[in-house]
Amino acid sequence: QVQLVESGGGLVQTGGSLRLSCAASGYMFRIDAMGWYRQAPGKQRELVAVISSGGSAGGDSTNYADLVKGRFTISRDNADLYLQMNTLKPEDTAVYYCNVRGYPRPTGDWYDYWGQGTQVTVSP
Repeated sequence: QVQLVESGGGLVQTGGSLRLSCAASGYMFRIDAMGWYRQAPGKQRELVAVISSGGSAGGDSTNYADLVKGRFTISRDNADLYLQMNTLKPEDTAVYYCNVRGYPRPTGDWYDYWGQGTQVTVSP
């Protein structure tokens, strides 16, 4: 069973920076993608950034939501995931969730795994 634990959230002023971390544990046969999502009060959960595994072609690819391009950077170190957030804005306030999508076993379906979330609050 894969477990994800986020950390690094907190309160920061507009223009400040935070670095989120996601520590992954447990066995996964194949990871297809790792990403960060966020959910603000009264809104649906949305994708922030994702790293997709390159597979046999090699090389991971990254994608960002338009609202965070140029300000946020996603990275991974083996199964640990990070999100560097710079030039934060009040509209970035949300609970941020780590996600891993992949196959826990060589056969069968893929699954989404989620962390418990970490609160990011940006004050005006």
